[in-house]
This record gives sequence, C-alpha cells and structure tokens, in this order.
Amino acid sequence: MIKKLWPYTRGYRKWIIFGVLCSAGEAVFELLLPLVMADIVDTGIPSGDTGFILMRGALMVVMALVSMSLGIGASFLSARAGQGFGANLRKAQYDHIQDFSFRNIEKFSTASLVTRLTNDCNMLQMSLMMGIKLLVRAPVMLISALVLAISISLKLSRVFLFAMPLLLVLIVLIIRHVGPMFSSLQERTDDVNLAVQENLSAIRVVKSFVREDYEESKFQKRNDALRTTSEKAFGFVVMNMPIMMLITYGTIIAVMWYGAPLVQSGELEVGLLSTFFTYITQVLMSLMMVSMIMMMLTRAIACGKRVIEVLDEVPDITDEAAGQCTVSDGSIDFDHVFFKYSADAEKWNLHDIDLHIKSGMTVGIIGGTGSAKSTLVQLIPRLYEAQEGTVRVGGRPVRDYSMEHLRDAVSVVLQKNTLFSGTIRENLLWGDENATDAEIEAACEAACASEFIHRMPDGYNTDLGQGGVNVSGGQKQRLCIARAILKKPKVLILDDSTSAVDTATDAKIRSAFRTQLPNTTKLIIAQRIISVMDADLIIVMDDGRIADMGTHEELMETSEIYRDVYQSQQEGASING
Repeated sequence: MIKKLWPYTRGYRKWIIFGVLCSAGEAVFELLLPLVMADIVDTGIPSGDTGFILMRGALMVVMALVSMSLGIGASFLSARAGQGFGANLRKAQYDHIQDFSFRNIEKFSTASLVTRLTNDCNMLQMSLMMGIKLLVRAPVMLISALVLAISISLKLSRVFLFAMPLLLVLIVLIIRHVGPMFSSLQERTDDVNLAVQENLSAIRVVKSFVREDYEESKFQKRNDALRTTSEKAFGFVVMNMPIMMLITYGTIIAVMWYGAPLVQSGELEVGLLSTFFTYITQVLMSLMMVSMIMMMLTRAIACGKRVIEVLDEVPDITDEAAGQCTVSDGSIDFDHVFFKYSADAEKWNLHDIDLHIKSGMTVGIIGGTGSAKSTLVQLIPRLYEAQEGTVRVGGRPVRDYSMEHLRDAVSVVLQKNTLFSGTIRENLLWGDENATDAEIEAACEAACASEFIHRMPDGYNTDLGQGGVNVSGGQKQRLCIARAILKKPKVLILDDSTSAVDTATDAKIRSAFRTQLPNTTKLIIAQRIISVMDADLIIVMDDGRIADMGTHEELMETSEIYRDVYQSQQEGASING
C-alpha cells in the first residue's frame, strides 16, 4: 500500500525528510538532557562547584532550546507534508473519477466516493503528519533510552526488559481485534453519508410526502450503527491506555524496589538512578506511543485500501482505440447492438437493435416505462458501452473517437435536469464558453427560455442557487435545452426533456429546432405522442427491442402498441377538455 501511495508525496518529500531529521534530533537532545542533569547531581552538588553547576545548567538550557526548535520544525514540516500529500491524493482521486463511466460510479456509490475523497483522505493525511513526528520519535527514544538505561545498570534493566514483552503482546492483540472494526467503521460512515445525501437532495419530495419521521428513523438506524461500531473499535483503543499505564507504573515501582539497595551499597549513584528512572519512563512511554501510532495506522490502512480501490479502478470506457478524427455529421447507426448493465445479468437490456438514422433527421422515441429508451440513446455518446454489435456516429464506430471529440459533437439533455450553482449565464456557457451574448439570446429564444429570463431581477446574471433552486421544473428544462443548443451539436438528444412544459411551448421548441438546427440530428424521447408525431421517424420501444418504426401515419396503420398509446392519450385529452 505504501508503494501505491508514495507517488502522491511528490513535491513534499523534502519536507518529509527534513521533518524526520528534526524529529529524530529532538528525541536525541531530550535523551541527553538527563545525563547532564546526572552530572550536576553526582558531581557538581557534592563538590559544591558552582561554576560546574552553572556551566552544566547553561548547557541544559541550550540543549532544551535546540530540542524545542527541532520539535517546532518537525511539527511545521510534518503539517506541510501531510496537507500536501492529502491535497495530491484528493486531486488524484477526483481526476480519476472524472474518467469513470456510469458503471464505474455505480460500483462505489456517490456517497462512498465522497467519504473516500474526504474522510479517508483526511485520515491518511493525519497519519502522515503524526507519523513523521511520532513514528520517528518513538523508535529513536525507545532504542536510545534502552541502550542508555542498560549502560547505567544492567541489573535494573532486567526489570523493564520483562515488562516490554507484555506491552508488545498487548499491542498485537488490540491491533488484531481493532483492524476489521475500522474497516467496518468506514462502511458505516458511507451509509450515514448516503442517508444525508439522499435526504438533502430530495428534501422537496420528503416534505411533500410528509416523510420527515421516516427519514429521521432511517438516519437514526444508520447513525446508531455507526455509533455502535465506533464504540466497539475505540473501546479497544481506550482499554490500551490504562493497561499500559498499569504496566508502566508497576515497572517503575519494581525499579525503585530493586534500585534502592544498589544506591545504599554504593553500587549506583543517586543521580544515575534518577536518570535511569527518566530513561525507563521514556522507554515505556515510547512503547505506549508506538501502540497509539499502530492504532492510528490500523485505521489508516483501512482508509488507504478504500482510496487505492478508487485509484486502481479501471474505467471500462477509455480512449485506447481512439484516433484524432472528429464527427463529420449526425448520422447514427446501430448494427445489431446488444447491451446489459451488469455482465452477470441473464437478460439483455437492449436486444438486437438494428437502426439507421440519416444526418439532420428528427427521430421520436416512445415506449413504456422500462422499455430501454434512455439506455438506447446513452450508447451514442458512450455513457455506456455496448457489449455486442457496433454503434456508429458520422459513419465511424464510436470507439474510434476520443470521448472529448464524440461528446463535444453530441448534446444530451437528460431526464434529470441539472443546473449548477452560479448565474444563468455561467450555466449556459457550459454549452460554449466562448458564446457571445447574441448566441446566448438566440439559444434561449429557441428553447423558449428568454421570456422568463427577462422577467428575473438580474436577467442572465441572476444567481440560480445550488442546483437551480430559484427556477421551476419547466424553466430548468428550458435552460438545459438552451445550454445544449448553444453547443451547436451534430446530434441533439432530448431524453423526455420537455415533460414539464406545456404542449404549446413544446411545439415552439420543436419548431425552433427545425429552423435553427436543420443539419443537426434530433432524437426526442417523449411520453406524449404529440411531441413526436411530426418527426421524420418514430421508433416504438418495447422491452429492450424495437417493436415498430415509421412515420406517425404509418404507425397508426401498422403498430398496435403505437395506436393504443395514441388513442389512450386522445381519450385522456378529451376527458380533461
């Protein structure tokens, strides 16, 4: 795992190296201080040599200042390296996610990806920061203090050499139990984030159906599961401290018990015994520090595995076979195409689709819910990839184009209309960032959006708020259509994108398509037959297959499905009238 994460320290490795050196230097100076103190106690005080005491005291002050400076330097350097590493890791994940297909994103879920980009990265970032300071300091303190303690008294050293294996066994047992719990903890965090995301993104639906109590109950269950898992995981961590303190203080008492006779017999001086106490405390405290670091690293490993899963995920739609060709026209061909969302699924979502559309045609697509209308058009810009058969745009297989070139030639207005925080103008410029005011106005006229934009207080500079909360569903649809028109695409796909506008506005928009986009191929998915009845070709989808094709007049004669839908809609219109 370290091998895979190490490249993301690029640009901050010198800070890591200097931080490690500062941390090691701080530990060394702290270890030397007790030896100077021992000289004062054993030599300076008994002899009454004030000059010697002052000199040693001054040396201690200098050493303390150097140690403090190194400690501050280690903290600063570790913080800078940790923050930089975290930023690189988040950017790498975010950039990689941009290459994911819908299938890749669905594998993780949006909530889990958010957790991995934030919570998991923060944990790895903190681990590096703490590791530079503590993971270096603790072993240096442990080994150096152990060597110095043994050099002072081998007899007394046997006491805490007995305590060390106990501490090590304790650390191993706790880590073995707590490791899987930290993995489960991150999964529970995903669940809580998913509940929050769903609730906030669908808050209007929740309130309109008076489901606040249900949502609170759902959140409470997931929050309780997170709390329970946290209590179990951190319960083991908390147990670590009192047990270690018990062993540490027990060891100190044992040293006192066996060290006192050595002082009385003159075998050991008082100053050295005091120094020995300092070293034994540092040895045991270093072990405790190591145990805490190991706990932190155990959780960091769980987070690191989740981050690496994202970084190792191979996008199933790539540009490997693509050339530098651009889309020449809007012709579309499906040559016996088969598709299913899951490779393990028994049934095809699209079955043997054979369809040929000339450039500039207007094509209507109708069918019942679940008939795979949206699935069909999403294969055109390679939002999904067909498993069998070939999809062609402009006479070439879609795989021959880079995704940038292909999607730049295909505008898609999806069922779920998405606007971003910012002004109306900023949202429209997604279609063409270099569009002039005249082009923006023309696109909005074609989409019948200019009429409500001019009524807004700041016109095109009106702030839409997060997700376009300041506009209605119909207005949002028209803005999304205007944004797609502004792109001047070779192919324009409207996936039930006029469902929230009235029939008169729908007719105006279709009329504008004919006059302003004569060479653009228009694919219109609709529930209302009136929205597609004047199309050059109408496709009737049924259970993932093309049931019938033809003009409105032809289908009225030959297609029972089309005729039944048309008659039911006409009867509904008569009743409403």
